[in-house]
Amino acid sequence: MFNDGDNEVLAPLTNDQLASLGGGRVAYLKAMRSEEVNRLFPQAPAMQPGLKLFALLAADGSPIAVTQSRDAAVANAMEQELEMVSVH
Repeated sequence: MFNDGDNEVLAPLTNDQLASLGGGRVAYLKAMRSEEVNRLFPQAPAMQPGLKLFALLAADGSPIAVTQSRDAAVANAMEQELEMVSVH
């Protein structure tokens, strides 16, 4: 926290601080195309191009799962007792 003269302002979080929020219990969904999957999931098999998929990612951006539907990704998060957050 610092003071800009009239107001106290919170300093932005570092990437490491942001990644540690939620203690490994926070996740978010990211819509992606099948062409992007290998960037996050190098072990994933080849996929038909142009498919809309949903990646479940930890707060630090680590990949957890990839699914063909949003509902399946949310169910996976619930099974793992992860708290879902919105990222804009």
